[in-house]
Amino acid sequence: MNNIPVVKMGIIAVSRDCFPIALSEKRRSAIKAAYKGDLYECPVTVENEKDMLKAVEDVKKAECNALVVFLGNFGPETPETLIASKFDGPCMFVAAAEGDGDMINGRGDAYCGMLNCSYNLGMRHLNGYIPENPVGTADDIATLIEEFVPIARAVIGVKNLKIITFGPRPQDFFACNAPIKGLYELGVEIEENSELDLLVSFKAHENDPRIKDVCDDMKKEMGEGAYYEDLNVRMAQFELTLLDWAEEHKGAREYVAFANKCWPAFPQQFGFEPCYVNSRLCSKGIPVACEVDIYGALSEYIGLCISNDAVTLLDINNTVPQYIYDEDIKGKYDCKLTDTFMGFHCGNTPECKMCADRAVKYQLIQHRLLEPAGSDPDYTRGTLEGDIAASDVTFYRLQCNSDGELVSYIAEGEILDVKTRSFGGIGIFAIPEMARFYRHVLIQKRFPHHGAVAFGHYGKLIFEVFKYLGVKDIGYNQPAQVKYPTENPF
Repeated sequence: MNNIPVVKMGIIAVSRDCFPIALSEKRRSAIKAAYKGDLYECPVTVENEKDMLKAVEDVKKAECNALVVFLGNFGPETPETLIASKFDGPCMFVAAAEGDGDMINGRGDAYCGMLNCSYNLGMRHLNGYIPENPVGTADDIATLIEEFVPIARAVIGVKNLKIITFGPRPQDFFACNAPIKGLYELGVEIEENSELDLLVSFKAHENDPRIKDVCDDMKKEMGEGAYYEDLNVRMAQFELTLLDWAEEHKGAREYVAFANKCWPAFPQQFGFEPCYVNSRLCSKGIPVACEVDIYGALSEYIGLCISNDAVTLLDINNTVPQYIYDEDIKGKYDCKLTDTFMGFHCGNTPECKMCADRAVKYQLIQHRLLEPAGSDPDYTRGTLEGDIAASDVTFYRLQCNSDGELVSYIAEGEILDVKTRSFGGIGIFAIPEMARFYRHVLIQKRFPHHGAVAFGHYGKLIFEVFKYLGVKDIGYNQPAQVKYPTENPF
């Protein structure tokens, strides 16, 4: 995936001038030895502001885009926090636990120093990432760095992201609308275009010599009998249109996501549904959110950076019938009926996350709406349909509410290996205490119907990203014994 950042991590050790500088340097080297990944060890140990400037210049020359600021001893409060001001990238602040043997000249007091570091970051309104347990041994810190890499990747990605949209939000899907004020506060750029702009560009790609190669790739991906031969040329033409638009319009930004209008005019004018193409772009690392869901696209992109894997966007769509629960779930999975729901969309989930019987089909709802009754599907074809494969999942969303405040939610669960007996790209989800979460977070805080899905348990990392981005309201599914503030205690 070339649409997400590659993190080059550096580590700068700091030292209070009344403590042995060798203590910080020795402990920094021990972290370098313990860490299994790529970690640039800055040779400048920071005791004062001039050291700080030299160290930041050094890591910039080494092309680091994320930093570990390491308190090998108590640390100098002003220079260590100014690193976060002078370095243009996410900084994690961690500190050394004792354990070197000498508790006279070898005691660093970094446990104490970390408090003053945090205090000074707050005084200067500087954003530094401090993990849950920021003080540890070399092995502990190496583990924290490993966890920080995907967090840094998401933060860097968001700060360098442009979301490109085509068309206004559909009239009856106003829930996908949200103030773009929150995007600017996060540092995200946005480019809003008309569907006509997209149609003009699509027509300009007719007979593009690259179309054949894309068609061949689609056939290889889907396999015989799982696609419409006559649609592939048009869909390949559209895929190239979006890829070229992304490259030509990213401007000063490095990364791109789309939020595109996909109905009702789109299939009539383009001659197909865009869902399968959208799924292919997401597999390449470029999310394409349905129904011009701008914050859905942003949420997908964050999950992409965190997981380094394909994600999807689904409606929190319908309940699981009692008969399916009784036949295929009860006694086989540790969940109540009210913990389950079906996540659905027309067909935008990447092929790699679908069951083997997936296929390019037609959009049943749009066929009812747009094409003559009783006719065979024509331009409403182009969705990628089938059950979504069983997997651990994280269901989450970052949103700007009607007051212009950034709000979010995160819940971990799983997609069950149970047939849905339904249509679209769909799966049966189980999230502990989903019914209560649905009422007291999703409804209570007025979230829209779309949720982003990362395939794995990434709640801890997404939570830390949201915190780093300044999101103060992060909802999650409370365990049964913990009441929500709005939950009736009786």
